[in-house]
Amino acid sequence: MPRTLDGQITMEKTPSYFVTREAPRRIHAMSPDTKLIVVVRNPVTRAISDYAQTLSKTPGLPSFRALAFRHGLGPVDTAWSAVRIGLYAQHLDNWLRYFPLSHFLFVSGERLVSDPAGEVGRVQDFLGLKRVVTDKHFYFNVTKGFPCLQKAQGGRRRRCLGKSKGRPHPRVSQAVVRRLQDFYRPFNRKFYQMTGQDFGWD
Repeated sequence: MPRTLDGQITMEKTPSYFVTREAPRRIHAMSPDTKLIVVVRNPVTRAISDYAQTLSKTPGLPSFRALAFRHGLGPVDTAWSAVRIGLYAQHLDNWLRYFPLSHFLFVSGERLVSDPAGEVGRVQDFLGLKRVVTDKHFYFNVTKGFPCLQKAQGGRRRRCLGKSKGRPHPRVSQAVVRRLQDFYRPFNRKFYQMTGQDFGWD
């Protein structure tokens, strides 16, 4: 990590920190005052999105259903990373051994789409920053299906996430979706209790 001077904030990001067992201990050893921002979304949608991304890079993968369950529609296969990552309560439990809950901000992936300025506002507050980024900095990209950034209201400089974001999801049967919803429900409810936030995934 680069040195951070007074008046500066250094940020580092990767989706793998939250789910890597050794990460909390290592980050705490480096800087116990670190503030942690965790973006979460409905774990069923997240798993399907994960599969879509992998499928785009590895055509010919087995079906989502074949990977998500053992023996047809048997037990959910938590060894598959696309499923395991959505067990947010288990991952948070590991982090809370090293950091108090007050060091975390949990950002709703769904609200990042429906109200990007509101969620980014919460991030700015959490970091002790002035609310500079507001709703005038976002526009909805119909093609991608989510908000993108623009320099300012009426500004010409626009920026959207790359081609890998906003790709269509493969069709997954309602039976598979329901089974996964049932599987995640107790983990989601525990996560709501741990964070004090109901993300509305049930």
